[in-house]
Amino acid sequence: MPEAPAAARRRQIPGPAPQFTAGRAPHAAGLAALQRTVGNAAVTRYVQRVQGQGGPGAREEARRHAADPTTHGEWDTFRDMMDKVGFPQDVTDAAWQLILGGIAEQGQLNDEALAMFTERQEQRDHRASNSWYQELVRLIGDYLEIDRPTMALWSGGIDTSVHARSKGHTPLESTPFGSVVNELQLTMDWMLKTPMWNVLSKAFVTRARGPVHIFLRAYNPDSVLIAQEVPQLRVVMALNPAVELVWHPVYTTADGQLMEVTKDLELASDATYRTRDLCVRALYDYLRLKHDQANSRSERANAEMGARLASNGNQP
Repeated sequence: MPEAPAAARRRQIPGPAPQFTAGRAPHAAGLAALQRTVGNAAVTRYVQRVQGQGGPGAREEARRHAADPTTHGEWDTFRDMMDKVGFPQDVTDAAWQLILGGIAEQGQLNDEALAMFTERQEQRDHRASNSWYQELVRLIGDYLEIDRPTMALWSGGIDTSVHARSKGHTPLESTPFGSVVNELQLTMDWMLKTPMWNVLSKAFVTRARGPVHIFLRAYNPDSVLIAQEVPQLRVVMALNPAVELVWHPVYTTADGQLMEVTKDLELASDATYRTRDLCVRALYDYLRLKHDQANSRSERANAEMGARLASNGNQP
């Protein structure tokens, strides 16, 4: 596992991390620390939740864990993994509180996103406005640096991230902090933690310093990759000419091996394209012309491709 950058290891947290008592709202000193960290509005919503307002299930569990972070079943695992990577104890403590506070906060933001917005990206942006997750990024941003020359982004399942790593690139899940959080469940409700990954991802891509390799097993214009990460990279590219996008169309064979699609529609260990459109065309053409219908491992990508073509008035 990569070691945290030296500059990040020296980083200190201003003031003590807020302390909580299980089942009750924070004391005055804890509230003051929280207000400095995430703002008055977030603290108000947090206190309301701890005092019992809100829904049952995963959200109730999230409130309990935010009120008493060390009772979470993964606290020991998180602490030990952070120590192995090289995080200072104060960063570990504060990061854990911010993660759990963000999970407790996220339910209301998710509800608001659906009630206030109809556009997918606007909903995603509102969910990602979670002040706890924003503060988490400010705290651990230096630990999102890559340990290899090239950054990797991906879409189409976690196996695609593993494939990118095997090619010598660094996805978010392989950064010092990402590698820790990726091993944790945190909550049973995926929608309470997905916005945290979106916030981390946005911070991650701003750290691109050279070629960024993008691995595409399925194309969805509404995905975080296409709707958020790539536009953010365009901004970075405008400021740094060394940053360029290198696209890889990925297909999973029947035996589970991830291969890349060449311009001749053959499968190879590596196939790169300079534009998204050429990459997507190669992937779609392979699925349309060569996909084995008995290959269940790529059936989802094939079905999504067919549905997208049909929605555009084309025949798959």
